Amino acid sequence: MASLGSTEPVVSPAPSRTALPRSYLLWLAGTRASLVGDAALYFALGWAASAHGGQTAALVLTAITLPRTVLLLPGGAVGDRFGARRVMIAGDVAMLAAVLALAVVARTWGTPPWMLLGFAAVVGTVDAFYLPATGAMPRCLVSGEQLPRALALRQAGGQVASLLGAPLGAVLVGMAGLSGTALVDAGSFAAVLAVMVWVRPAAEAKRPSRTKRPSRTKRPPRTKRPPRAEGLLAGIADGVKLAATDPVLRPALLLTAAAAAVLLPAVSLLGPLLARSEGWGPGSAGLVAAGQGVGTFLAALPAARLGPMRRIGTGASLGLALAAVGLAGLAAAPTPAAAVAAAGVVGAGSGMFACHIGPLVLAGAPDTHASRVQSLLTLVQSLALVMANNLLGRLASAAGARSAIALCAVLGCVAGVTGLASAPLRDQRQARS
Repeated sequence: MASLGSTEPVVSPAPSRTALPRSYLLWLAGTRASLVGDAALYFALGWAASAHGGQTAALVLTAITLPRTVLLLPGGAVGDRFGARRVMIAGDVAMLAAVLALAVVARTWGTPPWMLLGFAAVVGTVDAFYLPATGAMPRCLVSGEQLPRALALRQAGGQVASLLGAPLGAVLVGMAGLSGTALVDAGSFAAVLAVMVWVRPAAEAKRPSRTKRPSRTKRPPRTKRPPRAEGLLAGIADGVKLAATDPVLRPALLLTAAAAAVLLPAVSLLGPLLARSEGWGPGSAGLVAAGQGVGTFLAALPAARLGPMRRIGTGASLGLALAAVGLAGLAAAPTPAAAVAAAGVVGAGSGMFACHIGPLVLAGAPDTHASRVQSLLTLVQSLALVMANNLLGRLASAAGARSAIALCAVLGCVAGVTGLASAPLRDQRQARS
């Protein structure tokens, strides 16, 4: 096994075609069901916040994003120290209690701004610890050769949850309001909590019973200091140092930041602005967003079935370049139908990128740093998205939405070509052991 600092590509076995473990499939079903409930609740939360004006709605979104961004690195360190499964269980318990409290308060007092802001802050805080843990969890449940297929299947499931969540939220808000939607989301958290209690990573399942004592005649060899013996700040610094010095993780994280900056705002922010400026109406904007989701889902299905390209870094770069082609088509789309088709190409490229960059980053980190690297992966996306949303929004106001989308296409193409020019990233074959 090559060291983490090696610049030579590591050739791993082709993705296993054997069935994924039952424990992983059960975990995946529980977490995807929870995502549907979350998406429905977030829609209801945004709808309730919009009743108090745009400023309050913006504050609610900021109350989610700010603590999540600030606490992501400590969240990753906590996940490595205590284990991804324990952190997920604690997060599910916290969110179950918070969602039930939200249902009671909304039923009793309605939706005052202070309640919406407080719940949003709880969501952002729990996400900072929960997201790195859930990102590292697949590595605990599947073998290394199955990891690319497992992550592709998770990506496809996430897209299905996103497509179903918002319409479900709209229906629930109309029928039962924020309180009823919160109760539905509480049911999804209860389900995933039951799954997390039942599912145990292979390392825990194989752990010897505490009643068996090692022989006194043979002392086990000394190992490295366990993660719990490391201070929290030292653990954070160690994770950042690893990502900054590793020849594959460093360009992979930079490429992820570039992808987040040009792909995520293109349809969610610039798509509605384009539809409004062209007079296409809100329905067309929704279809453009749906087109991206469908494209991502269709790109994830083959990867889940057959696995990603053998040169996994090349696959990520090509996916980003394909998304840039779709962005160029979106910038020039003369009709809503053309915009939906172009958004589908953007989604296909985004899905291809995610299905390759995800297993590369997750398997590229050592076991002791899995959650910390996942926290960095989420952090670079969050920071890039915050900066890109503001810059692209200003550019769209000054020069039009088409100009902003065209800039995203150019930057995406440059990022994809740069990824192909990076030898450690380009030559990486499958995810490293």
